[in-house]
Amino acid sequence: MDDSGDSGRPQPGAGGTAPGTDPDNGKPKRPAEPGGGLLMGRPFGVPVYVAPSWFVVAALITWVFGGQLDRVLPELGAARYLVALFFAIAFYASVLVHELAHTVAALRYKLPVRRIQLQFFGGVSEIEKESETPGREFVLAFVGPLLSLVLGGVFYGAMQFVEPGTVPGVLLAGLMISNLIVAAFNLLPGLPLDGGRMLRAIVWKITGKPMSGTIAAAWVGRGLAVVVLVGLPLLTHTGALGGTAQDIGGVETVMDALLAAILAGIIWTGAGNSLRMARLREHLPDLRARTLTRRAVPVESATPLSEALRRANEAGARALVVVDGQGSPKGVVREAAIVGVPEHRRPWVAVSGLAQDLTDGMRMPAELAGEALLDRLKATPATEYLVVEETGEIYGVLSTADVERAFVKAMARPEA
Repeated sequence: MDDSGDSGRPQPGAGGTAPGTDPDNGKPKRPAEPGGGLLMGRPFGVPVYVAPSWFVVAALITWVFGGQLDRVLPELGAARYLVALFFAIAFYASVLVHELAHTVAALRYKLPVRRIQLQFFGGVSEIEKESETPGREFVLAFVGPLLSLVLGGVFYGAMQFVEPGTVPGVLLAGLMISNLIVAAFNLLPGLPLDGGRMLRAIVWKITGKPMSGTIAAAWVGRGLAVVVLVGLPLLTHTGALGGTAQDIGGVETVMDALLAAILAGIIWTGAGNSLRMARLREHLPDLRARTLTRRAVPVESATPLSEALRRANEAGARALVVVDGQGSPKGVVREAAIVGVPEHRRPWVAVSGLAQDLTDGMRMPAELAGEALLDRLKATPATEYLVVEETGEIYGVLSTADVERAFVKAMARPEA
């Protein structure tokens, strides 16, 4: 299965230390590189990770394919499991090629790719931005299944040069069939599959509204999930996928039902996530630094916290900015630090001890909005940011907590 999605948005923090800050001094720290398992390499500069769940699937493929080899090539003996392991690795190498096709297309369109992850059911290319046109969206989705079809053809061609019934012949046949299945499955017209993104692009082109395309493809995806949940066990039980109904035992029936439930759950959840992310993108323009910024009071570094809070209350402000003698901003007083000072100690604590020194990334223009605002927050993680006018005048302080609340509010709106 393939899916590409957005990531890197601000997430609510937990515990006593603010997210994106050093626990000792509250200063911004360098963002951690996205994880997701074992790092395998960086083709085209994009990190490729193998999730822990992949090893479970690789072992399952090795066991199942090894059993099939025992019937086709019984002379292999225990060595059949080494051949089956090679097949599992080669299959996921094909999945990686599928994902790299998405990645190359995204980079060609100047869309950043956060990472590629090989996991339980296939791979995921995490593309951080939306395609600008339905045509690009269609191409970006189609190149993955296209490469899988090409690989299927390559393996079929290679089969013509080897003897059937041999180890190379069986491996090439298995890889050909598995790549054709990957292509066919991903071309199903429902999100989060590639075919769903292609359907989204078509509806987007017809209606002129990307959200309409997402809604249509997501609901088709949910319909596919129901079909998979009900239809896959029925097809297997009736022998439509090979064998006869009499060959199907109780264990096989349970395994088929479990596999169908897992696949259906992944498709249903992916379709729902696509709807939520699309709704969030639709409301991104509403996220404006100017409207989310708290009014701030400038105070000098030696000002007692109690006095600074008194001035803020009188001015109706909710934030404090530390300035020098000339009124130039030097730091932002952290809200978490204020809460941590007992009221009886506030007359004896200077605001300088609670301030976070300003860096260039923590100064942002008041007109920043949408994805540009999120990119700035992601580039320099902090709890508070100084918002300034074009003239350099202090406008106020933007708290990541307020941005997170705005996200939650957007996500809580009813689905279309």
